[in-house]
Amino acid sequence: MNADKHRFWQDIFSQAIGRSVFLSVFICVHLWLILLTSCSSKPTDLRSVVPADALVYLETNDLGKAVSAVTDNDAFRNAAKTVPDLSALNGIKLAVAVTGFETKEQQVTEENSVLNFQPRFVAVAETNAWNYQAVAFAENKLGEFINEIYGGEVELSTYPKHDGKYFVWTAQDGRKAYGLVVGSLIFFGNDESAIEKCIDVRKGEADSIAKNTKLPSGDFLSSGYVSPDGVAQLSNIVGVQLALGAGEEEEVKSFIARVLPEILRNSLKEVTWTSTKTEKGIEDKYLIVTNPEIATIFSETMLPGDGIDVMAMVHIPDDFTSFTSYNLKDPRIAWRSLLLATQKQTDDVSGKLIVAFSDSLFEPYGIEEAESFLSATGSSILTVRLEGEKNVVIASTKSYEKVQAALGNRFKRDSEHSNADIERWKDSENATMAAFSGGLVFVGDGDTVEKCLAAIKGRELTPKKIFDQIAENKSVSITFGREDETAANLLKVLSDGAATDVKPVSSFLIQSNFSKSGIERRTVSDFGLLGSIIEQFGKE
Repeated sequence: MNADKHRFWQDIFSQAIGRSVFLSVFICVHLWLILLTSCSSKPTDLRSVVPADALVYLETNDLGKAVSAVTDNDAFRNAAKTVPDLSALNGIKLAVAVTGFETKEQQVTEENSVLNFQPRFVAVAETNAWNYQAVAFAENKLGEFINEIYGGEVELSTYPKHDGKYFVWTAQDGRKAYGLVVGSLIFFGNDESAIEKCIDVRKGEADSIAKNTKLPSGDFLSSGYVSPDGVAQLSNIVGVQLALGAGEEEEVKSFIARVLPEILRNSLKEVTWTSTKTEKGIEDKYLIVTNPEIATIFSETMLPGDGIDVMAMVHIPDDFTSFTSYNLKDPRIAWRSLLLATQKQTDDVSGKLIVAFSDSLFEPYGIEEAESFLSATGSSILTVRLEGEKNVVIASTKSYEKVQAALGNRFKRDSEHSNADIERWKDSENATMAAFSGGLVFVGDGDTVEKCLAAIKGRELTPKKIFDQIAENKSVSITFGREDETAANLLKVLSDGAATDVKPVSSFLIQSNFSKSGIERRTVSDFGLLGSIIEQFGKE
């Protein structure tokens, strides 16, 4: 129940493409800084040359407009030494298709290794240029860029193929990159078979993704689609990655790696994504299509309540990292439906284990019995996160006694620090704490609870502008957060660096709802999903 989980599908899109795919976007940026804009032939509809069985598909009909949306905001402009001139990219079309994933084991130490999931991809750009210009770019600028990425001494082989000029770059360690220039089109990828699939589609020997009626259509900055097979493969990857980070108990890791992918595959069917520019930032919309049974259950149980408790929000400390406000008609029924729906997506034994250990998800907050706690609180529940994974839940109380019972026996009343306004309960190690004040219960990290209790002092009861915006929202959940990593990485890629030593901070607002189709999520942020993709270039 924290902000990271709410960004789940945004992270999945980013991970699905992988660092290699990000290179294609960067390459196209450099491409249009050197190519002329003269037109050699009628532009190609990029969907007509991408195979129908692509696992993940992303596209933009105007690369300049899409990238400019990332840099055209105060969060970037106020922090950057220079703002790039992207006018040469205007009108350029780019499509990226992931056709598969390759698993590689990387040895970290003699005892340990990590798994890397490398996507096989192809990027297609409609250059609107003469063929000789595109060929010159591939031979020179693209070759120089690949040589730098692969550590130097890259060998280039060229030969005629598919009525165009084919390029193969080979690094000293054996890695290869492939390119093909046909007319005004440039194909580039890390997998030769992916390019071959595109050529088969172009020749009419295979179906194109253009026939897929699920692809978004409209005036978007960019858009994307994850197919059912793509969801299945990504589910396997997510399961393995979460299992590797689930502590040192092999039984726990094995359980997560086996059960989580099965649940995700059986629950989720496909994902569509669109991105647009608004006055408040870049708006990313996701429709996560679930199986009909789950969609029906959630549309009937994940219903919005009476609104958000503003009095709880004024207790949010100024140094918060993120907070999520849940507005549920009946939190207990919503939680129970989530467990039962999850239980049905796996075998009986695994399903019973999930239900049996479900309360452990509330342990970071010091809550032992989740369902009892949710039945004793109101419809508005607020979770707050501070840096260092310090979490607190704030909720109105319908029954003081039931809330105490849900907390279990780990807390004892702190008579010394309790008074008529605030009643404090602490565990034996003072790590977690529960407090009752003004009809609200605060449970979680002890220091953070104290910050929440003190936050209202000296603050006007009228919430800040962002609080007003959230309080008026009727979504089932809404998350507001801020972070500095994305902006810092973007400055490395799209600018000469930061203008000052002060870390630039960006923000995001995520709202989630449930419909008869599945899960609908809307994110408004400074840089959007496209910014998250581009920032990968700035990471070490």
